[in-house]
Amino acid sequence: MDHHFAHLLPPSWTSQVNAWFVEDTPSFDYAGYVVGEVEREAFLFGKGEQTAVLAGVPFFTEVFRQLECQVEWHLQEGESFEPVKHVATVRGKVRHLLLGERVALNLLARCSGIATRSKRMKDLARAYGYKGIIAGTRKTTPGFRLVEKYGMIVGGIDPHRHDLSSMIMLKDNHIWSAGSITTAIQQARSVGGFSILLEVEVGSEAEADEAIDAGADIVMLDNMEGEELVSVARKLREKWAGKRKFWFESSGNITESNLQERAINEIDILSTSAVHQSVQHIDFSLKIQVPK
Repeated sequence: MDHHFAHLLPPSWTSQVNAWFVEDTPSFDYAGYVVGEVEREAFLFGKGEQTAVLAGVPFFTEVFRQLECQVEWHLQEGESFEPVKHVATVRGKVRHLLLGERVALNLLARCSGIATRSKRMKDLARAYGYKGIIAGTRKTTPGFRLVEKYGMIVGGIDPHRHDLSSMIMLKDNHIWSAGSITTAIQQARSVGGFSILLEVEVGSEAEADEAIDAGADIVMLDNMEGEELVSVARKLREKWAGKRKFWFESSGNITESNLQERAINEIDILSTSAVHQSVQHIDFSLKIQVPK
């Protein structure tokens, strides 16, 4: 059975393309007036100076589909490539090729950049002997989350929760407002039901112990590092062995440079915004070919 990442996308996502067009061409297309509607083909090149992962294929394709252009891909999504690489060929009217160019390239550059960094983080973690989950975060660009989470998946990591409805996460502000960790968990469980995981952010061993006792599924040991992180995780696993099932997550300032120190197998999940915030985009260009 063939599995394509594009099959994950909901039917509604294509409406976002129209919004991107409205942003990029809100009024007259003056330059498009110059080129007209002669049929041409354009080559998509993957450039830059690093090995990259191709991600964002359905977004790029849909941009041009709505402009009545055809895209022929020469690489599979998720494949790595060395620059300079002829990645795809786009065929259609020149005016339409240029209308879609910047929107499509921006999508592909961002999504591929996230996939490339995600793969590199996971590969590094495995090289360091880490067996747990590498995940992104919800610190995504407003209106662009679907593209960014998609890039994480193509890159081979866990995208983490997609929105506030995907999982209950109780952070310090929720706990302070509710009065205690236990109260916050009880109130959240009363409306969230059995089918939604519940995660609690804690800052100490005592808070983690309370969260486990109150029934948290995942305990985020926020901004703990080194011996403190290992010690807290080991103590609580021993204390609750056979009594409670839970996962430990570590988050906060996890980067490629300190991943080796943070990638300890006492922790089930390492979540980091380094895979999608301030990520270097992959350079792509679309070149219309002059008939010979």
